[in-house]
Amino acid sequence: MKLFVVLSCLLAGCLAQRPHPCSSPPLLSGALSVSSQNEKLWATARYLYDALGRRIRLEEIGSYDNKTFTLDVLLLYREATMYEIFKHNNTCKKRPLKADFQPLGIPKTASLLGQSVLGSSSGPGEGLLVNTWIGDMPDKQGKFMSTVTEFGCIPITTLYHTDQFGWMMTNFFNNVIGISDPSQLNPPDFCPETEDSTEEPADFLSLFLTKH
Repeated sequence: MKLFVVLSCLLAGCLAQRPHPCSSPPLLSGALSVSSQNEKLWATARYLYDALGRRIRLEEIGSYDNKTFTLDVLLLYREATMYEIFKHNNTCKKRPLKADFQPLGIPKTASLLGQSVLGSSSGPGEGLLVNTWIGDMPDKQGKFMSTVTEFGCIPITTLYHTDQFGWMMTNFFNNVIGISDPSQLNPPDFCPETEDSTEEPADFLSLFLTKH
């Protein structure tokens, strides 16, 4: 009996290892919301995420400076190209994309802030075990704080600072591993093959500042 207890304790110790940085599944779909500390910007979006092909599709609705907007964009990071898609009249704008692809997950340089349970730990299925990490943004442009699930490394929340908006928060929800229709990550047939030379290069924040 004593031997069984000792073995059980050793097993529990092995299972309770310290969390490690992780990579989110390479194919994800779901929804997200974006909001700014200065309350100038909020948006919700349906997203498709393909880390293998470095492609992201966002279909958004939101408000910037008390003006509502809708936006459908396809970001092709390998081609450094963004397509703004207008389904109502089958037109499309092609713009250069200056941002680098940032895979979802936790980089190896991040530090663990803590582990917690969303919901309740009182009974099975009542809570979700998550890990929160902090670290430096690319090129030392500031700090970030990200929360992901302990099992699966599914993104929950990311918080980072910008000069224009203050702290920006992105919340992920209704996440599903995989993409049901991969064709949505390809430019529609009516999109132009050449870029509009009058368009400025786009980055993530500029997606919410496009004038319509």
